[in-house]
Amino acid sequence: MRSHEDAAAEPAGKRQPEGMAGLAKGLAIVEAFTAERTQLTVTDAARATGITPAAARRCLLTLRDLGYLQQDGGLFRPTPRMMRLGAAYLETASIPALAQPFVLAARDELNESVSVAVYDDGSALIVARAEVQRIVNTGVRIGARLPAYSSASGRVLLTGVPEAELAAYLESCAPVRTTPNTLVTVPEIRGRIDLARDEGVAFTNEELDYGIRSMAVPVTDSSGRVRAALTASTFTARASIDEMRRNFLPVLRRQAAGLGRML
Repeated sequence: MRSHEDAAAEPAGKRQPEGMAGLAKGLAIVEAFTAERTQLTVTDAARATGITPAAARRCLLTLRDLGYLQQDGGLFRPTPRMMRLGAAYLETASIPALAQPFVLAARDELNESVSVAVYDDGSALIVARAEVQRIVNTGVRIGARLPAYSSASGRVLLTGVPEAELAAYLESCAPVRTTPNTLVTVPEIRGRIDLARDEGVAFTNEELDYGIRSMAVPVTDSSGRVRAALTASTFTARASIDEMRRNFLPVLRRQAAGLGRML
């Protein structure tokens, strides 16, 4: 730790920067990967970033150890985990602001609570929400995380996850039964994800909470990538699954398409 005397000894106007040089070098390495440059050697990384080969090697090995890069001999390539660095902005900054008008429109048309969620490390993260005003609500709020394996939004989001990542998630997740309807075996959960992919919609029927049914549809961007899930939830006394399919699904798909065009 620097002492007060050290600070006082610095010439006026020459205050030392407080940033982390190592982090800056690591981020420079990350930015060196492009669509045209999908793999780097230590020499390539040093040349692209202007840092020494020794520093470039340390950064590459650190990124490899953290799971952002894979190494094949002297070559380093990004892994799917690298997408998380951009997702912090793309999926939690732009989507909530863009989604809110569509969430409100769906809520007003259905008179049911509607939300938008993005995939984050095995969870459906709620980033936009419009709650219908009732004495009792569904209890979901912005920032809440729902297990991807047992939520309608999570299953829709998992349809957009690369196969290797999906298989790893299903192998590592530890389903918890919160109601008698909760699916807790991998084949059952995988079957629901596959069905959601085929039909473009997912349902849950009292799987997370008693008395709650939910329906989710994917929000896809212009490239066809699943970026979010648009979900409507209702009490079991208000609508059956068949009624939700008949009355909710057209509204959700229309609003999801509108949001997708904005992405």
